[in-house]
Amino acid sequence: MNPDRPKRPAVVLFDYGGVLAEEGFAEGLRAIALAQGLEPGRFFGQVERIIYDCGYVTGDNSETGFWAQVRQECGISGSDAELTGQIQRRFVLRPGMLALVKGLKGQGVRTAILSDQTDWLAQLDRRDHFLAEFDPVLNSYDLGHSKREVATFRLALQRLGVAAGQVLFVDDNAAHIGRAAALGLQVHHFADQADFAAELAGRGLLPGHPGREASPQ
Repeated sequence: MNPDRPKRPAVVLFDYGGVLAEEGFAEGLRAIALAQGLEPGRFFGQVERIIYDCGYVTGDNSETGFWAQVRQECGISGSDAELTGQIQRRFVLRPGMLALVKGLKGQGVRTAILSDQTDWLAQLDRRDHFLAEFDPVLNSYDLGHSKREVATFRLALQRLGVAAGQVLFVDDNAAHIGRAAALGLQVHHFADQADFAAELAGRGLLPGHPGREASPQ
């Protein structure tokens, strides 16, 4: 056994958008902003604040209430379905990441999700059929708490039933990574699939996996 090798996790806990799938929220808001003559960076900041502050991320508000507040504060037009569609169509699953998930399960490692998502996650699963690969699926909309709270990571550990050091948390958000690490979770700040595959290989999981993104069809 290599003493320098990072610890083999019992559970790999994945973020959804930006890790398992393309970051549809940011890209969808960018498309909406450009179509309506708004500055994308400023619009994203406004909408990100609204989706948390209005309670939609934590299940305390609805899609209708969320978009109504966005229209009021940002002056955009479009139906709820049209605006949500701009976001959801950009949450594109990464086939290579799903292959890594299945590989981990084949190595006896549990795979789970911890995501700050609304009820869109269930809608996206009806389209893409991916949540069955993960147990449990911990979604802020259902938990009533987001990854902006340290308590959410404690709740995740309770649901997983394992110690913090047995979990590898994978997220593309540095602040979420910091909160998880502070509680003793192993962490991987996701940049791309190749880097993540190298991380797994370094832990003795999926050795020799090329870590390349699937070629676009």
